[in-house]
Amino acid sequence: MIVASLIFLITLLFVITQPRGLKIGTTAMMGAAVSLLLGTVNFNDVLLVTDIVWDATLAFIGIIIMSMVLDEIGFFEWCAIKMAKLSRGNGHLMFVYALLLGAFVSALFANDGAALILTPILLAKMRLLKLNAKTILAFLLAGGFISDSASLPFVFSNLTNIVTANYFNIGFVEYLGVMFVPFVVSVIVSILVLWLVLKNDIPKTIDVNLLKNPDDVLKSKPLFYMSWLFLALLLVAYFIGDAYNLPISLFALGGGLLFLALASYMKAAHAGATIKNAPWQVVWFSIGLYIVVYGLKNAGLTDSLASVLKDLATQGDMVAIIGTGFISAILSAVMNNMPTVMIMDIALVDIPNQALAYANIIGCNLGPKMTPFGSLATLLWLHVLAQKGVKIGFWEYSKFGLLVTPPILFTVLVSLWLFV
Repeated sequence: MIVASLIFLITLLFVITQPRGLKIGTTAMMGAAVSLLLGTVNFNDVLLVTDIVWDATLAFIGIIIMSMVLDEIGFFEWCAIKMAKLSRGNGHLMFVYALLLGAFVSALFANDGAALILTPILLAKMRLLKLNAKTILAFLLAGGFISDSASLPFVFSNLTNIVTANYFNIGFVEYLGVMFVPFVVSVIVSILVLWLVLKNDIPKTIDVNLLKNPDDVLKSKPLFYMSWLFLALLLVAYFIGDAYNLPISLFALGGGLLFLALASYMKAAHAGATIKNAPWQVVWFSIGLYIVVYGLKNAGLTDSLASVLKDLATQGDMVAIIGTGFISAILSAVMNNMPTVMIMDIALVDIPNQALAYANIIGCNLGPKMTPFGSLATLLWLHVLAQKGVKIGFWEYSKFGLLVTPPILFTVLVSLWLFV
């Protein structure tokens, strides 16, 4: 038990701090190798874990490849400028539109896609609009929050969604049917709370004439218009795939590679560079970290958590759902949401109430916003901002996260209880 716990804590520490530039996937696989060598897991466990996470990680890679190609042709920049122009210079309306754009990108292209791709575009546009530092920070904090809080509606909107849906055999349509209302509630309540907290830092008017015409940033107009049709057809394919019980990665990765091939053929993207720059470390991160977490399960450390969750399940659905969601949220904030969702899934597997699996997802998606290291998306987001000269301190971020997250999380969990 002590050995498994030490391996987990050291691996997690290295993932969060990334000493000497050590990649997250490399660190996780090192932790997995140590787990195997010291006997906290065996080779059969490794095969079981790989079977659990392969679909999730390949689907995630596919979504990011699709996002990278769309970014290269100017899709997201066009959306950002269009959003700003639609506000007609009203600062508060622009704030709302920016968050709606963030919710759209997070839902369709995953929270990490929103963090990696949309953040630098919005930052560049805000600097072009000559906004002051406090206003830029307000927009960035709000955008960073919505990237996770809006990553609920589809199985592919967050890596935690895919892992849990696969673990509990939840289909694409079934998942969407349960999570659509909590998604809508999360977006609305997030925008309202974020506006109330940050409204004093938002200017009344902004000169949007400083921005280019949206069409001027497009690298290929025919491919841009085609991309909307492609996304719609891809979404239909997910529904068809669910009817035939096909893995989600077949469409996410297949669609991403097909669109990359199309963009390369039209000279709008470079296939080799895109594939090379895809976040392959996430594959090794998911497999390696899950193996380390499985060592905790073998050591019996998930049994205590399962006992608490079973007690909650006897208190009625409302208490069980809210309690499970907040346990997931707190654990995610303290030790990152990927190991949390894995540990919670294992602990929940013998509890005959699938609503708690959805509560776990909500907690693991929103709870990480309470600390800077709560999710991979936030770590990526902070890294991107630091590269662009914007540094947000631990306490500055945590004070904001601890203020806005609990009321939003509570409201979304109540909506799950009401409509599940």
